[in-house]
Amino acid sequence: MVNSRAEVPTVAETGTGTADRSCAGCGGHIADRFLLFSMEQYWHIHCLKCSCCHAQLGEYSSTCYSKGGMILCKNDYIRLFGHSGACSACGQSIPASEMVMRAQGNVYHLKCFFCVTCRNRLVPGDHFHYINGTIFCEHDRPGGGLFSGHPTSLQANNIMSDQKVC
Repeated sequence: MVNSRAEVPTVAETGTGTADRSCAGCGGHIADRFLLFSMEQYWHIHCLKCSCCHAQLGEYSSTCYSKGGMILCKNDYIRLFGHSGACSACGQSIPASEMVMRAQGNVYHLKCFFCVTCRNRLVPGDHFHYINGTIFCEHDRPGGGLFSGHPTSLQANNIMSDQKVC
């Protein structure tokens, strides 16, 4: 199960009881005057960083998020895991512990990410077409003529051709 949580790192001054602390980021001894305590671990101020953009999260009142073994800033957490918390197909909420599928900024339950024509569920590695918010497998794209066994290239801005689930 993947847990998700957010917290504001706590800044503490080193002193009695903190002399033997190791940094969770670099593994080094924390001899600095100040250290951070976040995600139940100690960090150098400069070592607590977003796993994606590497922004330092030790700034005052900076919130950090943890999910899937990553520590993230708010922007990257929203970018990766969505902000609505609702499935784009069924509208039901998606628990923070649940794995999801994504297409064009939309978030889906695994069970809701399927081709609307053949109803086959798409899994990581499958190619698909995302047309006006509708998901089609590689073989069921409407109006998709095949040339040498490959889907034709699509040009319109609201159509995403031949995407890969990852």
